[in-house]
Amino acid sequence: MEPTTVSKQLFFNTVRIDTRKADGTIGSGTGFAFVQSQNGCNYPFIVTNKHVIASSISTGITFITKKEGKPQLGHGFRLNIEGLDDPWHGHPDENIDVAVIPLAPLETRIKELGQEIFLQPITKEIIALEEELLSLDAIEEVTFIGYPNGLWDSKNLTPILRKGHTATPIELDFQGRPIFLIDASVFPGSSGSPVFILNQGSYIKDGGVILGSRLIFVGIVAEVFIKRDINKLHELTLPTANKQLATVSDQMIDLGLVFKSTTVIETIKSCIAKREQANT
Repeated sequence: MEPTTVSKQLFFNTVRIDTRKADGTIGSGTGFAFVQSQNGCNYPFIVTNKHVIASSISTGITFITKKEGKPQLGHGFRLNIEGLDDPWHGHPDENIDVAVIPLAPLETRIKELGQEIFLQPITKEIIALEEELLSLDAIEEVTFIGYPNGLWDSKNLTPILRKGHTATPIELDFQGRPIFLIDASVFPGSSGSPVFILNQGSYIKDGGVILGSRLIFVGIVAEVFIKRDINKLHELTLPTANKQLATVSDQMIDLGLVFKSTTVIETIKSCIAKREQANT
């Protein structure tokens, strides 16, 4: 498979992130490639959640390699990043669960090791800025892609694509936070999955049918809602380790929490500013 269509390209946007903590606990999550255009320059990053890499002493990022400019399905390269999450930069607001790492130094290191990687990053053409978020309808079909419960196509090293719908209007800040909810099955390992609106052939806008296709990046999966005991709902940061929920009465209710695309841009701009300041 080559990324000859929009939907095929999505399968080359993500990377698998495997972590190990000091107590030996291992976990997995999702990251994705993102290019920020700023001041005439393009800055590539890997994006995930803060909680995916928090307190990890070893983080492994698995990429699909390329040859002659094409992806080599089934051929991967895992780059291990040792030490606590120092290379990562989190959103300055501790309550916004987004973290990034510059991709250029990682690619340089990978090339030094004799490999090249294939990625299809999210670019400015499909990023939903504030005005586009406001123009979206209250109910939109969403597509997200990653590694639920650490599951992937281990033969081809490709992720799993899933679908759902917005459960709250994207234009609103749910409970006053830069988030919206999706009605979809979200599981551990889905942490860090990019969320898109992907319509192929036609879509509805302003009450009318538009012929054509569209792809819009709208956010990043971070949390899930669970029912604990009777008539109580709790917000739970998606665990990266494959383990049972806290009590036998915990039950996922297929509501995922998504940080808006604007929070990713804010995190990257903060990282760029910090690095520029350090170099002056």
